[in-house]
Amino acid sequence: MDKLFNKDALHYHSSGRPGKLEVIPTKPYSTQRDLSLAYTPGVADPCLAINKNPEEVYTYTGKGNLVAVISNGTAVLGLGDIGPESGKPVMEGKGLLFKVFADIDVFDIEVNENDPDKFIEIVKAIAPTFGGINLEDIKAPECFKIEDKLKELLPIPVMHDDQHGTAIITSAGLLNALEINGKKIEDLKIVVNGAGAAAISCTRLYIKLGANPNNILMFDSKGLLHKGRTDLNETKKKFAVDCEPLSLKEALKGADMFLGLSVGGVLKREMLLDMAEHPIVFALANPVPEISYNDAMSTREDIIMATGRSDFPNQINNVLGFPYIFRGALDVRATEINDEMKLAASKALAQLAKEPVPEEVNIAFNVNNLKFGREYIIPKPTDPRLIERVSPAVAMAAMESGVAKKPIKNWDSYTEELRKRLNVSNPLIRQIKTRAKHNPKRVVLADAENYKTLKAAEIVLNEGLAEPILMGNSARIKAIIKENDLELHNVEIVDPGANDQAGRRKQFAEALFLKRQRKGMTFTAARSLMHHRNYFAPMMVEAGMADAMVSGLTRNYPDTIRPALQVIGRQNGARIVSGMYIVNTKKGPVFFADCTVNKNPSVQELVDITLQACETVKEFKFTPRVALLSYSNFGSADGEGPEKQRKAVKYLHEHYPDMIVDGEIQVNTALNPELLKESFSFSKLIDGPANTLIFPNLESANIGYKLMQELGKFEVIGPILNGLKEPVHILQMGSSVSEIVNMITIAVLDAQSKQEKNGK
Repeated sequence: MDKLFNKDALHYHSSGRPGKLEVIPTKPYSTQRDLSLAYTPGVADPCLAINKNPEEVYTYTGKGNLVAVISNGTAVLGLGDIGPESGKPVMEGKGLLFKVFADIDVFDIEVNENDPDKFIEIVKAIAPTFGGINLEDIKAPECFKIEDKLKELLPIPVMHDDQHGTAIITSAGLLNALEINGKKIEDLKIVVNGAGAAAISCTRLYIKLGANPNNILMFDSKGLLHKGRTDLNETKKKFAVDCEPLSLKEALKGADMFLGLSVGGVLKREMLLDMAEHPIVFALANPVPEISYNDAMSTREDIIMATGRSDFPNQINNVLGFPYIFRGALDVRATEINDEMKLAASKALAQLAKEPVPEEVNIAFNVNNLKFGREYIIPKPTDPRLIERVSPAVAMAAMESGVAKKPIKNWDSYTEELRKRLNVSNPLIRQIKTRAKHNPKRVVLADAENYKTLKAAEIVLNEGLAEPILMGNSARIKAIIKENDLELHNVEIVDPGANDQAGRRKQFAEALFLKRQRKGMTFTAARSLMHHRNYFAPMMVEAGMADAMVSGLTRNYPDTIRPALQVIGRQNGARIVSGMYIVNTKKGPVFFADCTVNKNPSVQELVDITLQACETVKEFKFTPRVALLSYSNFGSADGEGPEKQRKAVKYLHEHYPDMIVDGEIQVNTALNPELLKESFSFSKLIDGPANTLIFPNLESANIGYKLMQELGKFEVIGPILNGLKEPVHILQMGSSVSEIVNMITIAVLDAQSKQEKNGK
């Protein structure tokens, strides 16, 4: 699928607003007074305050949360010296990760200068803008000189992540590997294959942890670094050993650890067999490791293995480090990132891997109970605890080593602040996609005679989110696939009207007739309906030929849901079916119900809608905090709407006393805990904003989520159907490709949940 991935990567970066970052205001700007405060004359006062005390720049500007990601493009990923413009997508991507994982703002800066002295002067000159500098993709050995000199010149944190990120993460893995195999770091015989920035930084940090330099053999592309070589630069000379040249195979005899930061396939099985008992192998070449995980594990059972790949245990991923390291450094206004801070990050990561794993991480990686051991020595990148463990450890180390200018006094408050920052990343989409990947399901797409549906099918197939089944006229579908060069080879196409489906049509018609024969449907009518995809598709789900269905892109909602209700029907015990949207806000997801099915629900139906919504919210691993909305706050106004909501809440309080639910309540009150505490301290919602909103009728619900979608520009996922026996989900007409992908992913999760409950 490389061709597809390449094509999608280009589309990802170019679609809509080109690039991956934008600058947005953080202060009001809607009035003339706002603009006067923002610029002239309002800026004069903070300018004078900073002039009087330069440290006030952190009070009146965004410097304290702004990092520069700077590169000259001389060592971009595995692409080499491709220049500053070509490296810009990487720098923007690094900025995105800083924001998503640690709420750090980034300006990416690409400098057209290869002379290290001139590069240093350029960075020094622009440094007053920033609270920290992340050097990126600068080739060795120049990167060592550049980082060392900038650290000497600048009073802010400077780190070349290509060097130190891998060192910090592998050091955490090494500490835990040693705990498992019972060896001591000072006794390890270590072989390092690769002598670039990352390999040298890793080796330096291992020595800081206690490794004996005399027990380390390092190789570059020309062989062992030894004192007889005359081609070594000053950095490599420090790791040259006083011995005769050895091959990698000879060096590995009896070795306790192999660290590979080189090329794929260089570590052979027979070399692995020559290593000491319980060897540690970090094969980090990407995308092809020095030895594959499967080859290594099938060669030796006692190995502790890590790679740079996400599809095997123990991924060494720099995103575990740099966002949280800079977060901690910025928060104490550290003047540098020193070895103490790096080691603190490594030890915090190592400790976190030994603690019980949150259930959401287990679910994301499709394991029952991820536990510390050979296959789990490094935390997962999706672990929500990373920011609250690594950043405080780094901040504390900065304070203890004397480089913190703004020490933290209340650690509990700081940890809570970090948790709130994490909400900016809104990990819901990552969570549901990760869960889908670990157990993809067969999803029949009933609108496959449409480019957007087929493009979504291509994406979910490529990402391993689902196994799409394309429904529609086979010739039309194949023509669209060919015209758009879509990678959908060997994907099943089902044409309900084709001759090859006659047997299925008869089978499905008989089943539907049995369901509906006492509800006015004849067998002839049932047989006729099986030519229509919105009847044929749910029958495939009903018959177990597919796990879920997604439809509705080109048809009105009622025309799509009606067949699903007739074919699938409600789940056992459900009196109604209801619809729900997820509105993905910067503060986290908010769930809206019922937005699609019940026009003017009764009190009992409102109760059922609430219960169904709560069950689905729990499936997404959130605790429902439910508000039944109205134009009234707890009896402040009369009317049929408030009365219904009031009665529904009374019933829920009586029969579900542990549920966090209240109303009738106005939406601003439900979302504002301070307002609640001030005026309605008796409410069950005072400890935090509501995240599940139950609307009094379809009209208000429909208006509500569409306002959020259009004016708030929030991502809206849905509608999600609650109460059906099988996973059937219906798109909004005209949904975008990304919205279709999200709905397919939701359908997969729904199928996973229903099959688990049914013991399938």
